[in-house]
Amino acid sequence: MRTPVRQTSWLRTIQAVLWSFVGLRKNSEYQQDIEKLNPFHIIGVAIVAALLFVLGLIALVNWVVVQPTGL
Repeated sequence: MRTPVRQTSWLRTIQAVLWSFVGLRKNSEYQQDIEKLNPFHIIGVAIVAALLFVLGLIALVNWVVVQPTGL
């Protein structure tokens, strides 16, 4: 018996990860993602997205700290 081939796209994987970061998902879309997306792709995209988020926060904090105070 052959296992079903998962048809996935990187855009769909990125979309699923970003929606999971926000925390707003329909259960039906979640079930479709479980069936179609590759778990290794999801983990990879999630790690990259989390890294970009942290680096963005660090850059924002550094930018705010360097700004001269106008008071």
